[in-house]
Amino acid sequence: MSNTSASAQQPAGGSAEARLRELGIELPKVPAPVANYVEAARLGNVVFLAGQGPIKPDGKPFTGKVGSDVTVDEAYQHARLVGMGLLAAMRQELGSLDKVVRVGRVFGMVNAAPNFTDHPKVINGCSDLFVQVFGDRGRHARCAVGMGSLPFNITVEIEAVIEVA
Repeated sequence: MSNTSASAQQPAGGSAEARLRELGIELPKVPAPVANYVEAARLGNVVFLAGQGPIKPDGKPFTGKVGSDVTVDEAYQHARLVGMGLLAAMRQELGSLDKVVRVGRVFGMVNAAPNFTDHPKVINGCSDLFVQVFGDRGRHARCAVGMGSLPFNITVEIEAVIEVA
């Protein structure tokens, strides 16, 4: 998978559920919260999705510092996995991804080595996925920042805000 968002573009409109099937993406199970919060909180037509980290098939998280223990390409894939988890949380909350009007904002945090500066390239993994699934409705405002640490030493954590029908 390329790290350029241009490769993720698709026309606007269409069914996000159908697009997932076309892409052959099976969404993971939504992880249980690790503290006293919920995975999704709906306020009117806006849904706030709690931050998630990348989970391996065995249920354990991907860990390490991006830029020293983990490459940009590996972390891009981790951010894509987190995006799939966020899509799963959206579907769980809404019943169907077709109820998503627009992804409004993505906030991505990278567990970065001190001299690492390619945070946007990492979070593109999630952003590119959202555009692949939702087309222009998946384009969003975004923050991509580095952190000195993240919970459980996960490589990335991403949260999102979406508008829904």
